[in-house]
Amino acid sequence: MDAVRVALLREVLAGTEWLGATRRFAAVLRGSVVSHGGGLLLVGTAEYEPWHLAAHLVDEAAWSGTPELAPTLVRHHARPSDPAHLAVGLGRIEAARRGETLLVASPREDAARGAALLERVADARRAGVTVLALGPGEGDLTALSHESLTVPDGSELDLDTVQHLVSAAAGENARPGRTRRSLRDRLSRLAESLTAPPPPPW
Repeated sequence: MDAVRVALLREVLAGTEWLGATRRFAAVLRGSVVSHGGGLLLVGTAEYEPWHLAAHLVDEAAWSGTPELAPTLVRHHARPSDPAHLAVGLGRIEAARRGETLLVASPREDAARGAALLERVADARRAGVTVLALGPGEGDLTALSHESLTVPDGSELDLDTVQHLVSAAAGENARPGRTRRSLRDRLSRLAESLTAPPPPPW
């Protein structure tokens, strides 16, 4: 989904709670990874791997100048023979430490209850990892997370659409502040040069 489609979707959703909810979640995501200098892990379930969310976050990281948003996709069935960016298994969650962020995306609560994943998420949280959950909510995964965005079954938006809104907001929210700071710095330097006394004649 490109920027034009996201903009049209936001127009359709104007007046609903989705825009505010996705922007708040995106702000937490961005704030967590930027404040710690990166270290974003993204994992789904054994049945659902969030490929599209990973790709969109990589794009937003590049477009917004916020490399911290680029995630490491953690896979349940990763094999050593896979390309490097697809060969990261669940052991990476076990190795996660304070300062890293773990984003778990799950389309169904029953899928998120897999003991192997939940145990690793719980261990990561105890190790100081910030845990974010994107999915149906009201389950063990939501209880383990520091912040969650609920996408209930049967809601007007599905998880894939919400992922587009979150990734776009995460990148967008990074741009204005950086642009304003850059412009402010340039204006400040210009003002200093215009108001500085002339150099001595010798």
